[in-house]
Amino acid sequence: MELYFVRHGKTAGNRDGRYVGRTDEPLLPESLEYLAGTRMPAVELVVSSPMLRCRQTAQALYPDVPLRIEEDLREMDFGAFEYKNYAELNGNPAYQAFIDSGGTYDFPGGEPVRAFKERCRRGFLRAVWEAETIGIRAMALCVHGGTIMAILEAFGEPQRGYFDWQIKNGECIQGQWTGDGKIYIENK
Repeated sequence: MELYFVRHGKTAGNRDGRYVGRTDEPLLPESLEYLAGTRMPAVELVVSSPMLRCRQTAQALYPDVPLRIEEDLREMDFGAFEYKNYAELNGNPAYQAFIDSGGTYDFPGGEPVRAFKERCRRGFLRAVWEAETIGIRAMALCVHGGTIMAILEAFGEPQRGYFDWQIKNGECIQGQWTGDGKIYIENK
C-alpha cells in the first residue's frame, strides 16, 4: 500500500514556535489557501488526527476522498509546556532538563514520551489494518509532526532516529507498506 504522511498546515502556534499539542487551533488562512492549491498523489482514503488543523489539511488536500478520524494519531500533550515557545520557557529548569535530554524526558504534567509513541504506532497499525481489510491501495495520513516521527522511527526503512524524520508544515513523506512491518521510504 502506498502511504503519504502529510504534516498538517501551519497554525498561529507553529508560526510563533510554540509547542502545539492539545490546543485545537485552526490553520492560518494563508496555509489553508496554499494547501487547497496543492496537488497531491491520488489516494482512496485519508486518515486524520481528530485535531482541527489535521482535519482542515485533509479536507483542503483531498476534498472528495473519504476521511476517517483516528483518535490515537493526535499530537502529544505537552503539559506545562503546552502553547509556550522557547522565549517563554527560557530559564525554566524543567525545560532546560528536557533540552539537555535531547527531547527524551517527559513533559512536566504531560503525556509520557513512550506512551505517546506507543499510542501513535497503535493508531497507525489500526488504520493500516482497516485499510488493507477493505482493499485500499493508497492512503494519506494527515497528522502531526510528532506523530509522523513516532511512526517512522518504529517502522521507517531505512531506520532513523525520531528527530531525523522531522518535516515542515504541509510537507509529505511517501512510503510503501508491504505488510512486513516496515514502511519503505521513497522520498526522504
